[in-house]
Amino acid sequence: MEYLQKESRSQLTLYTTCLDDMIAADNTVRAIDTFVDSLDLEHLGFASLASQGRPPYDPADLLKLFIYGYMNRMRSSRRLELECNRNIELIWLLGNLKPDHNTISRFRKNNPKAIKRVFRATVSIAQNHNLIGATLIAGDSTKLRAQNSKKNNYNLKKVARHIEYIDKKLEEHNTALAKADNDQEKQDHKDQIDKHNKQRKRYEGINKTLKEDTTTENPQLSTSDPDSRHQITRGMITEVCYTAQTTVDADHKVLLDYKVTNENDKKAMGNMLRRAKSILKTNQFTALYDKGYHTGSEFKTAHDLGIDTLVAIPAIGRKSQAPDPAYNVEHFKYDKASDSYQCPQGHELKSNGNWYKARNYKFKQYKSSACKSCPVRSLCTTSKANGKIVQRSEYKQYIEANFKRVQQQPEIYKKRQAIVEHPYGTIKRQWGFDHIITKKGIQNASADFGLIAIAYNLKRILNIIKEQGKLAFILNKQRHKAIFKLLSTFLSLFKPKIILPTHFLKIHSLHFSNVYLN
Repeated sequence: MEYLQKESRSQLTLYTTCLDDMIAADNTVRAIDTFVDSLDLEHLGFASLASQGRPPYDPADLLKLFIYGYMNRMRSSRRLELECNRNIELIWLLGNLKPDHNTISRFRKNNPKAIKRVFRATVSIAQNHNLIGATLIAGDSTKLRAQNSKKNNYNLKKVARHIEYIDKKLEEHNTALAKADNDQEKQDHKDQIDKHNKQRKRYEGINKTLKEDTTTENPQLSTSDPDSRHQITRGMITEVCYTAQTTVDADHKVLLDYKVTNENDKKAMGNMLRRAKSILKTNQFTALYDKGYHTGSEFKTAHDLGIDTLVAIPAIGRKSQAPDPAYNVEHFKYDKASDSYQCPQGHELKSNGNWYKARNYKFKQYKSSACKSCPVRSLCTTSKANGKIVQRSEYKQYIEANFKRVQQQPEIYKKRQAIVEHPYGTIKRQWGFDHIITKKGIQNASADFGLIAIAYNLKRILNIIKEQGKLAFILNKQRHKAIFKLLSTFLSLFKPKIILPTHFLKIHSLHFSNVYLN
């Protein structure tokens, strides 16, 4: 059987094509080039470079490199350095520039805020192409492993266990040292005692640092990446990680916003809604969240912003349940006028008017003297002394309003997972970006996730435009504009001067305006 014959590698050839002809007209790399060239990078806040010495790399070129890399599942600075030397698309995109991995890495490290503003530009593109409905959004978070092992993450309990273990070993070696007969055996025990004493001193230092941290109830210390925290990722599985809070528009699953934190979801919703209102320039939308965001103070924030939320209702804890579910608190009716509750038996529970303090909120207590002689008391409460006590938090009215909305619009809430999980499926499952690649700090982690978000949005937008049959047309206009500009320059060298018709040069570019910086 005859096979197709390869050309000889030593054969001299004379190529008649330029580098630009090797890149297809609808290649995504052209969109990246157009997008970055449309941005005012200095205005966006990219770090200024030294004017002395060797000319620096243009921030636009490094940004193009990163966006291309992230869109093609390449985040490592060393991998990007390698691709600059062999990837025809990158050679075209960067004009044959070959930055080293240190230059590439520093650019990402030095520009987390500017990268966030570039992400905002992708949101503006989506808005300009009517890809954002701004009527239904969903929020959620995902955990991304940090560059810090569980072994190098400490809390007070873990340190106490280590010190207890070391003390036990020190006791064993001191006892053995006292009984040792020969010099070698004594020296071995002394070496072990010195080793354990050094370890104990180290753990005492960690213990001191943890006790001095008054910003949180359960302080942690991560020695490799100080801002990362040990958190539950799913079920009972834990990782040292960061949390990426995201907001997604329902129409085309475009990311509207992100924020990298090291905290859980309890206090995240209000801030994300405030930002969503600023981005969309309206509060006439409904926001969907899971039960992890069910916090009274956050509901009040949403109410103050004028935003309707549908947040899943968490299950009632065992301690809050009555022996008979028919007598759970949700079956007690509240009367706002009299500030009292009525139990299923028709008895009135009143408050003494005092507010009591819990950890993060205030509440009133409601009870009735009728509990003492109530025939169904054993079905209603396990308290033998005080009878049934109902607590009402200062945020209860906002919690109840959310409950009613969820009950009235179950078909809307069912859309939440399909909306908000779309980016996570692409980013973590398809692209494999389940960890933060940068080290040392939440700002570096934010830069990494920001580039992920930029890549996701651009890819999403380009795919939708391509489906609508617009992408090749838009990119061809950009290419023709460059060709006519080159031709005009060439013809201007001759006399008499030849001027191309102006309508040839008035080819409009892809619209990337309205980039906001907040």
